[in-house]
Amino acid sequence: MINNVILTEGKIRSALVKLALPIMGTSFIQMAYNLTDIMWLGRLSTDAVAAAGAAGFFLWFGEALVMIARVGVGVKVAQLYGKGDLEGAKNYINNGLQLNLCIAILYSLLLYIFRHQIIGFFKIEDASVSKMAVEYLTIISIGMTFHFLNPVFSTVLNSTGNSITPFKTNTIGLIANIVIDPLLIFGFGPLPALGIKGAALATILSQFLVTIIFLFIGKRFDTIYSHAKLFKQPSYPIIENIVKIGFPPFTQMGIHAGIAIILARILAAFGPVAIAVQSIGSQIESVTWMTTEGFSAAISAFVGQNFGAEKIKRIKDGYVQGIQIVGGIGIFATLLLIFGAEPLFTLFTPNDPIAIKEGIIYLKILGLSQFLMAIEIGTTGAFNGIGKTVYPTVNGIILNVLRIPAALILSKTALGLSGVWWAITISSNLKGIVLFVLFYFYWKHFERIHIK
Repeated sequence: MINNVILTEGKIRSALVKLALPIMGTSFIQMAYNLTDIMWLGRLSTDAVAAAGAAGFFLWFGEALVMIARVGVGVKVAQLYGKGDLEGAKNYINNGLQLNLCIAILYSLLLYIFRHQIIGFFKIEDASVSKMAVEYLTIISIGMTFHFLNPVFSTVLNSTGNSITPFKTNTIGLIANIVIDPLLIFGFGPLPALGIKGAALATILSQFLVTIIFLFIGKRFDTIYSHAKLFKQPSYPIIENIVKIGFPPFTQMGIHAGIAIILARILAAFGPVAIAVQSIGSQIESVTWMTTEGFSAAISAFVGQNFGAEKIKRIKDGYVQGIQIVGGIGIFATLLLIFGAEPLFTLFTPNDPIAIKEGIIYLKILGLSQFLMAIEIGTTGAFNGIGKTVYPTVNGIILNVLRIPAALILSKTALGLSGVWWAITISSNLKGIVLFVLFYFYWKHFERIHIK
């Protein structure tokens, strides 16, 4: 069950693909959790989709908080593993899990205590939509800890070249979610119909199952986190180093989530359908960024291990071949979203022609940004592997923040709701161009220092 891909020697492309495919599969599974909820909720009502979408932005912010431990621990484990320092890697895992658990508990409490104020921020005029959003957020906040732990377990194993185990484990969770979701939403036999609360409960139960499996694997097999102790005395220098590496990606993703929340408030002025379109459309679009983030994780692990092993030329070759692959994914996604917009969106809201019409527009506009978005995500993995997380962070923050004034301005023109989608597409393309150029010039400097 425990198979590690060797990243510091052998053929680069095959090693990247072998490591990346299970990570990509795991990413698709994470995407499928949300798609499953939305698919069933879309058959309940468009309002239910809008409510889950509004609450879902705070799950997104939670995923940003996970990045602190996920990236910080992942980078150091890859580098130390490549260097052969297993004891050092285990120390980072211990401290990273402790830090992650503390953040998870604090965030869960904040979401639960301020759930009414959080949903009230959107100023949703439909009281029933607002009520459903609060119900969804209440249940999700209770199980937030499992959303935090599972990505870190996955990343730790990925960093050692073992991407198969996280894939298998998360697949079991997805299957559980697919089975439980409709039963709890619509009811079955003695089970009452819980509606949107059932969707939230199904997600929590399946994530809990994944956590239990990861813990069982650590107990039963000899994994790098098998000897992790959550209540061991923390090492503050290690935690400081984790935060130093992981905080920039958290900042970027957190601000991105915050911007999305502000954009959702702008969308709320167009009614619940606009929020539902954004919620469904972004999940369909995630076929690109979930796939490329899986490859980005593989690039990060590859670069990290070879950086630790001081194989500088191999890092460059790995980046070039990795970017070729993610670029191909981006081109495929562009064609899929533009030419498959109608059947894709109809799949989720078959009974709402207005939502379908607006959804087609969303997918076609966002389809124009898929290639450069893939390049940005792949390049982020290379920067993360070296430990230079600040470059993609600054690039992402500046250009994501510009979405807000762009959306406000363009939505007031004849473009209307489409102006918001154009603001997102333009900024995504700029992020890809700028980060690729930054990496090109950074690498020239990096080679001069490390290649004598």
